[in-house]
Order: sequence, then structure tokens, then C-alpha cells
Amino acid sequence: MNNNKSLLIIALVLVGLLVLSGSAFVVKETEKAVLVRFGEVVRTDYEPGLYFKIPLVHELRRFDARIQTVDSQPVRMLNSENKFMMVDSYAKFRITDVGRFYVATRGDERNAVRLLAEQINNRLRNQFGVRDLHEVVSGQRDELMADITKNLNETARSALGVEIIDVRVKRIDLPAEVSESVFQRMRAGRELEARDHRAKGQEASERIRANADRQKVVIESEAYRKAEELRGDGDAEAAKIYAQAFSKDPEFYRFSRSLTAYKASFDSKSDMLLMEPDSQFFRYLKNPDGN
Repeated sequence: MNNNKSLLIIALVLVGLLVLSGSAFVVKETEKAVLVRFGEVVRTDYEPGLYFKIPLVHELRRFDARIQTVDSQPVRMLNSENKFMMVDSYAKFRITDVGRFYVATRGDERNAVRLLAEQINNRLRNQFGVRDLHEVVSGQRDELMADITKNLNETARSALGVEIIDVRVKRIDLPAEVSESVFQRMRAGRELEARDHRAKGQEASERIRANADRQKVVIESEAYRKAEELRGDGDAEAAKIYAQAFSKDPEFYRFSRSLTAYKASFDSKSDMLLMEPDSQFFRYLKNPDGN
């Protein structure tokens, strides 16, 4: 009898543990959970912690609450110039309303990725269809992505219960003839920009050269003026010294000046001098006293 009672107690404990293990669950910080009863959502406001549910009645579904990626397959699109391009894009999203997410995707995250990829491609196709290659490739790309992110986020919140954080185009592949036209246009733009920079550089060079030439003229003029002033001061000082020296013996001064004149007059053999014999020029040749 006691053995039967012990076995019954053990069986009850095991059943209790089994029921407890089937009813207790933990929600992690990186998860969002939704409690379903016979296909109907009954609770979604779970914070990280330990909770309980009724086994066989309630079903718990967990979803990743972290930022996730939608990596779409490259899609062929047509721009405003009727030129095709292969566009490869991706998006970042996270679940904000887990109840709405569960209902919209039937609890399958692959459905969410597929629906988001379709929405992204549709919006890219609409945006690229009204823009040319230059606007798509470089001109308005950031603005285009911002518009798509904002528009898609509004739809995704209401329809899927997710927040679109960012939408980006990874790569745009163009046909050979389209690529060549784009490269030619880009090359022409860079050449125009290079010519503009060269013209500005030439203008700056001419301005610097003209300024340098003006400064050169000013410096040379100032140097010439100072040199003439110094030369004039030197000549005046020399004349003053000569005058002071020769004033002590005027006759010697006249004799020295005559010798200098003789030397200058008879320096070249081809020169001819016609003068009267009694000219004062020859007075020291006639008489050493000069009389």
C-alpha cells in the first residue's frame, strides 16, 4: 500500500514537472513574443522575463527583435530614357508591432522578407522610371533613397508592423551601350570641370605674374632713385674734397687739369686737333710755369 502511494506521488510530481515545463517560458532581450490561443492573438506586450501559459491551449511564437536585412535579388528596371538597368538593393528593418507582424505574415518571417522585397522593388521601379541615368547613378541618389525609405516605412508600419530603418542600392549594372554613354557623359563633365580649374589657375597665375612685375618695376625704380641720390651725394662730396684740396694751390690745380686734358686729347692716334699756336691750351707745353 505504501509502495503504491509512493508511486502515485512520484507520478504526480512528474506530471506536475511536465506541466510546469510546458507552461513556463522565458522571453529574451533580443526577442519579441506573441501568445496565440487557437490561432487568435491574445497577448503581445511581453518584456524580457519569465512567464507562464496554459499547455495545449496557448502557443508561443518568438521573433527576432534586432535589426534584420532584406537582401533583394537584382531586378531589371527601365528609366525615363527607356534604358534598362539591373538594380541590386537591400533594406534594414525591425519588428515594432509583433501582433500585426504575426497576423500579416502568418508567423513566417520569410513572408515578411518577400513582401518587403516586393515593396522595395516597386518603389525603386517607380522612382527610376521618372529619372534619367545621371540622376539615378549620382545626381539625386541620396534624395531618392531617403524618399523611398520614408514612403516605405509608412506602409510597412501599418501593413506589417515593422520599421524600415534604411533602404540602399548596392549596385546598378548597365548594358554595354548604356555604360559607354554614361562614361562619355561623366568624362565630358570631368573635362569641363578640369578646363574650369585650369582657367581659374591661369587667371590666378596671370594675376600673380602681373603683381610680381609691378613690384619689380617699383623696386627697381626705388633702387635707381636711391643709387642716383647716393651717386649725387658722392659726386658732391668728391667735388667738395677736390675744391678743398686744390684751393690750397690753384696753380697746381690748373697744371693738373691741363695734363688731364692733354692725355685725353692725344690718347688716340687717329684724332686730329686744330688750334692756334698761341692758344692757352698749350701754355704749359711752351712754359713750365704756364706764363
